[in-house]
Amino acid sequence: MRKDEEVIAKADKYLITSMVKKIEPVVVAEAEGARVTDVNGKEYIDCFSGISVTNAGHAQPEIVEAAFRQARRFVHVCGYVYYVPVMVELAEKLAEITPGHLQKTFFSNSGAEAVECALKLARKFTKKPEFVALMRSFHGRSISTLSVTGQSGRKKYDMGPYLSGVSFAYPPYCYRCSFRREYPECDLLCARSVRDVVEYSTSKGVAAFIAEPVMGEGGIIVPPKEYFKVVKEVLDSYGILFVVDEVQSGFGRTGKMFATEHYGVEPDVICMAKAIADGFPLGATTARADIGGSFEVGDHLSTFGGNPVSAAAALKNIEIMLRDELPRQAAEKGEYVMKRLNEMKSRYPIIGDVRGKGLMVGVELVEDGEKKTPARDKTGKIKDLAREKGVLIGSGGSEGCVLRIQPPLVISKAQIDEALDVLEACVKEA
Repeated sequence: MRKDEEVIAKADKYLITSMVKKIEPVVVAEAEGARVTDVNGKEYIDCFSGISVTNAGHAQPEIVEAAFRQARRFVHVCGYVYYVPVMVELAEKLAEITPGHLQKTFFSNSGAEAVECALKLARKFTKKPEFVALMRSFHGRSISTLSVTGQSGRKKYDMGPYLSGVSFAYPPYCYRCSFRREYPECDLLCARSVRDVVEYSTSKGVAAFIAEPVMGEGGIIVPPKEYFKVVKEVLDSYGILFVVDEVQSGFGRTGKMFATEHYGVEPDVICMAKAIADGFPLGATTARADIGGSFEVGDHLSTFGGNPVSAAAALKNIEIMLRDELPRQAAEKGEYVMKRLNEMKSRYPIIGDVRGKGLMVGVELVEDGEKKTPARDKTGKIKDLAREKGVLIGSGGSEGCVLRIQPPLVISKAQIDEALDVLEACVKEA
């Protein structure tokens, strides 16, 4: 039995994987930068970054060394029992780089935990129980984060009951506009309808509105530039907090350190994870000082939150992002990727829409351009063909027909061209 077959056989026997459609048949031996190598020596250009995680590249030497240095000192003492300098330093750095007047951070281990903390903080601070979220959104897989996730395919009925008091607003999905309008003549009805949701779908006891500035799992949905300003006006008129979920869009991915910066609004709470430590597990919830100070004894905790090794990796990751201007690189490379993909769109009718910011790019595939019938089967086929030809991409979207291109921000121009050449060949073949 080959090494990869042996690992796959053991995984089938010992891992719980029934909750995923399939695991890609790639048994990873090592990874560096934007390249992944399997146990058989086959190399792949990684255009998915472990679901938008390794933004600074796989096995970035300085980040790995920073983690090693901390591990040699100590790995764990619990930063909510004793003071851990590297954890405090990271919290200070997040206060510096996050948008607006955010100051206090709670550390956890994942994006779902970061969102969980934000929901609890919002309820504690406002003394209100309800939330408004967006249709097609995704915020995590715990019971509470699924409760504010606007996708029925993610939250199955036999996993409930979910949190009550959650209402959903229409998403800023221009390609599949809920109002059958065209931007900008639509007058941003999706944003203005948030007021109707508060007025008629809630008891007006709304603690927070939660949204992704670019909707990842929903299909790389990019709101119009004025969207959040209009929504924020509605929120402020009701005293509703704005919680922004930057778990997938943060840390340079969209061409800014945080995607919220594209929209000119200030969040009250921001949720981070994924790329915060370039692959080391870490989640963070950063809030205004008054909101962050609202927890009382016993309200919340995390044994491993702010783990010193992950915190050291995160600090070095942020240093590298600022030093090497990775957000700027993402913006420039993303512009080139979008240009090439739009050229493909003009040649292949199956490509219904190309959208994105920076290196967070979605390609929506349709069977019929006018009816916008989702090309789900061809989406899966193209993803598989690309993998066979040495390029790793993601897929998803609420309709299951979006190719997701989210490579490490350090990907080279040559690697981008090679990956896009492969993608075009796969589209043509499909």
